[in-house]
Amino acid sequence: MSYSKLGRNSSQRKALLRDLVTDIIIYERITTTEAKAKELKKLADKMITLAKDGSLAARRKAAEIVRFEPVDGEEINAIQKLFDVIGPRYEDRTGGYTRIIKTVPRRGDGAPMAIIELI
Repeated sequence: MSYSKLGRNSSQRKALLRDLVTDIIIYERITTTEAKAKELKKLADKMITLAKDGSLAARRKAAEIVRFEPVDGEEINAIQKLFDVIGPRYEDRTGGYTRIIKTVPRRGDGAPMAIIELI
């Protein structure tokens, strides 16, 4: 499987994608560049597929990627939200849990921007 390097070395890229996947779980909608959104879509869909499984092994695999951050206004963290709220929501869906909507270019450098959200 090919992937975009996003102008970073491997450790920086891994950290960036971990932050983005945690943010999309917490906020369910984020704005980022198109290239980052396309890479994030692959990872977010994998995390939601793990959440649908719900086993202990799936929780441990997801915990390797999703950061342990509290969800705003709630008593749970991102991993708990993934497995308790988001996973059951997509129980009857076989894939395509995220949507990318292209928006206007970023002011300053003209980078193509996109909104990525959970369907």
